[in-house]
Amino acid sequence: MTILLVILALAAGTYATRLAGVMLHDRLVLPERLRHLLPIAATTLLAALVATAVFTEAGRVALGVARPLGVLVGAILAWRKAPFVVVVVAAAGTAALLRLAGLP
Repeated sequence: MTILLVILALAAGTYATRLAGVMLHDRLVLPERLRHLLPIAATTLLAALVATAVFTEAGRVALGVARPLGVLVGAILAWRKAPFVVVVVAAAGTAALLRLAGLP
């Protein structure tokens, strides 16, 4: 029951945040510097999440090479504008093959 209440609270908060953005869009004027920094902040947050997912496992630093190399292959393919499915399959395949070869 507690999990259901938490999910409902998060859903309501998300809805309220999005609704506030729509309702305040014309009334809220952000300074030019802040408008310039918001996309950079989003990119930085995404990079931090990727780094955390790649270099940690179960709350500890993961020293393996298979996962980072798989992510590198996926990043290169995404940069080259490969289809999303190709990026995901190639990244997962690379990591799987490296682990099959005995690399951590």
